[in-house]
Amino acid sequence: MDGSHRRAGILLRTVGLALGVAGPVMVLRGCTGRKEIRTELAAQKITFPGRGLPAELASYAGRSVETGPEAHAYAEFIKGNLARTTGGRTYAEITTELHAAGDHDEKLAELRQTAFTGQSLRASLMSAYQAWHLTTLVTGLGAALTGLGVTLVATADALTSHAPNRS
Repeated sequence: MDGSHRRAGILLRTVGLALGVAGPVMVLRGCTGRKEIRTELAAQKITFPGRGLPAELASYAGRSVETGPEAHAYAEFIKGNLARTTGGRTYAEITTELHAAGDHDEKLAELRQTAFTGQSLRASLMSAYQAWHLTTLVTGLGAALTGLGVTLVATADALTSHAPNRS
C-alpha cells in the first residue's frame, strides 16, 4: 500500500470515528432535551379549555400542553384572547396610551398588565415550541452524523484493504 492510500485511510477512519462518537451524543442530547421540554410543560399544568376554542384549535379541547406543537397552539390561543381583550393593541402601544393619559388611567394600567402577562406567557410557550424544533434538528443531525461516520470508517477499511501493496 502506498503512503497516500494509508494516509487517506487513516484520515477517513479518524473522521469517521469522531462522527461516530459525536452523532450518538447528539441523538442522546436531542432525546434528553425533548424529555426536559415535556417535563417542564407538564409541570405548568396548562390545559386547553374543554369548549369555546376557535375552530382551528378545536382538536386541542381539554388536552394538556406537553409538546412543542401543543405549546404553539396554546400560544395562538393566548394571541387570540389578547387581541380581543386589548383591541389588537400591544403592551407597548397600551403603555404609550397610559403615559399620554398621565399614568392615571386605572383601566389602561390594568389592561397594560394583562397585555404584559399574556405576551410573556405567549413568548414562553413559543420558546418551548422553538426548543422542540431544535431537539428535532439535533436528533436528526446526530443520526446523519452517525451514518456518515459509519460510512467513512467502512470506506477507510475498503480503501486500505484494496489498495495495492508496494513494498
